[in-house]
Amino acid sequence: MKHPLALALAMAVAVVAIPAHAQSADTGAAMTPQSSNPFMSESPLPLHYPQFDKIKDSDFAPAFDYGMAQHLKEIEAIANNPEAPTFDNTIIAMERSGQVLDRATTVFFNLVGTDTNDARNKLRSDYATRFAAHGDAINLNGKLFERIDTLYAKRDDMGLDAEAIRLIERYHTGFVRSGAKLDDADKAKLKAMNAELAELGTKFSDNVLKDVNASAVVVDDVAELDGLTDAQIATAARIAKERGKDGKYVITLLNTTGQPPESQLTNRALRQRIHEASIARGSHGGEYDNREIISRVMKLRAERAKLLGYPNHAAYSLEDQTAKTPEAVNAMLGQLAPAAVANARREGADLQAMIDREQAAKGEPSFKLEPWDWAFYTEKVRAEKYNFDESQLKPYFEMKNVLENGVFFAAHKLYGLDFKERTDLPKYHPDTWTYDVFNEDGTQLAIFIFDPYARDSKRGGAWMNSYVSQSDLTGDKPVVANHLNIPKPREGDPTLMTWDEVTTAFHEFGHALHGMFSDVKYPYFSGTSVPRDFVEYPSQVNEMWADWPEILANYAKHYQTGEAMPQALLDKVLASSKFNQGFATTEYLGAAMLDQRWHQVTAAQVPAASGVMKFEADALAADGIDYKPVPPRYRTPYFSHIMGGYSAGYYAYIWSEVLDANSVQWFKQHGGLTRANGDHFRDTLLSQGGSQDAMKIFRDFAGHDPQIEPLLIKRGLKPEADDGAAPGTEAEPPATR
Repeated sequence: MKHPLALALAMAVAVVAIPAHAQSADTGAAMTPQSSNPFMSESPLPLHYPQFDKIKDSDFAPAFDYGMAQHLKEIEAIANNPEAPTFDNTIIAMERSGQVLDRATTVFFNLVGTDTNDARNKLRSDYATRFAAHGDAINLNGKLFERIDTLYAKRDDMGLDAEAIRLIERYHTGFVRSGAKLDDADKAKLKAMNAELAELGTKFSDNVLKDVNASAVVVDDVAELDGLTDAQIATAARIAKERGKDGKYVITLLNTTGQPPESQLTNRALRQRIHEASIARGSHGGEYDNREIISRVMKLRAERAKLLGYPNHAAYSLEDQTAKTPEAVNAMLGQLAPAAVANARREGADLQAMIDREQAAKGEPSFKLEPWDWAFYTEKVRAEKYNFDESQLKPYFEMKNVLENGVFFAAHKLYGLDFKERTDLPKYHPDTWTYDVFNEDGTQLAIFIFDPYARDSKRGGAWMNSYVSQSDLTGDKPVVANHLNIPKPREGDPTLMTWDEVTTAFHEFGHALHGMFSDVKYPYFSGTSVPRDFVEYPSQVNEMWADWPEILANYAKHYQTGEAMPQALLDKVLASSKFNQGFATTEYLGAAMLDQRWHQVTAAQVPAASGVMKFEADALAADGIDYKPVPPRYRTPYFSHIMGGYSAGYYAYIWSEVLDANSVQWFKQHGGLTRANGDHFRDTLLSQGGSQDAMKIFRDFAGHDPQIEPLLIKRGLKPEADDGAAPGTEAEPPATR
């Protein structure tokens, strides 16, 4: 069972009084869902793969209710056990508790992210405070904490191995950080705060998804779509028809500030419409406006941090990460920002020069570079500098070929893995593929689900999640999934990926490998259960294989002819790897530093709803990251990361990229794409989950402490030294994250 605190974070929920039916220790026959409910027992499918064909939306509520009641009954039995606390009767008993609830919530929240509907949205809203209350009923159970505290005090004298000792320590830390040491009055305050935060977080997420759909841009005249491909135009027409706008064209939005069509559309006015629709989300009034929610959430988080003994939410959040303190995060981001903005301004000057030349050639007055011009003219500058653009690449990146002959091929070369597609397992959506994953010796490692396409029912971005997590205690093997948001082409057309989408596919599979290679005893430590500012690190390392020559040559083949990408074009791809890094780093840092500004204030410093956007503008200016043509990757009203598990944690991508850059350097210095290197990375790092301190795991792999030099070089923030240079610095997630 996930630790209650981790479960609450995953659900983005909090706390109120537990419903009466969930408090009762007498679960009774009336409480028990029908035996046909698929969550009442482990799935009989291979590796306990979920029975998606048997799961109905009406199954969730009974499973939630029964699961919470059973879980509390199990917890009460542990807390009130008359025997003295032992590792087995307390910690292991907790690890084994809550199985029905775990199965139901795991599937439910995964489906809410990837294929939601009105019924699921209502369930999420209805149960937000109930789940929060359930977590608090465990985390704030005084008798239970007494047992954990007793074990913690004598943990080194119990004859336990290192993983078991760490498990006691992590339980103890989790309970203390959840308020276990508060008095009853403060516990009541904490519960009320958690309950309200749960409700607000759910509402924020609903608003983001609904507003990204409602803000789609409607185009009347196909001539305005000049620059898009025929397939893209057909997709826009199909979406319009599905939305009752037959004869028109609809350009849907992603949940980032920048929108992909801006790089192609020649119509500047339409690019501006798209940009302005994007940045207005959540702050333009109406039912989906998030400013009031933001103000209240930030105030509550600050008050909760103070109640728990911290100066602000960032201090509370970062204490349990590898960064440890807001000062450490501020120092790193502050070190990177000036160089990033300087790079972005140089890039902007190049774009402005091209605009001036083009306008002069047409005999028309020039105009000032704006955010909606950046991507469009970047492609022009790229073509001028490197004599190629994204449209030349896409025919070589057919999606299934990229997955099987790129992503999977790299995993085979490094780790000896083999993949076999299977079509007999049920799907939660038709647009998913499922693979068995085998070790080199033929034993099954995992099942992998690939869910590539964007849809209205799916949240933005790209992510990995687990349906079943590995554990020697339970004997479970992993079932993991990757989710992308690639526009689905019209029926019969191939799915051709951009370079960013290719890189993102490798990135997300790095998360999948982290989950699949898990080799820990206790469920608490499984897979990606590591500090938030460490979890992105293995996935970022996996990006390096996207343009590794041997891998790229194996999958970069024309979808029609099968011909390999010409060496000259391949060389241009590699040569342009640092192109536009000023923009990429600056838009990322804008969001990361904004996140820190919001979470390093006291409750009294949080603005009212009317001041939310001014707070954002002032924060960007104070950090020197307010270069107008490069707005933050996410603006506050649609910054979903920081309203969920990444509050005060969006810095994690670049923090992890320091480790990534060191690791890429390690691979290159040790021979690159070899089984020996893959096995070393798997054995020392990918298999460890959270069973050891994260930085110890890194040192076990790399042989040294992380250094920032490789990151600065990777980001183009410092000239590259020779290949034998000492490990250094680097940072930032791909544009599609």
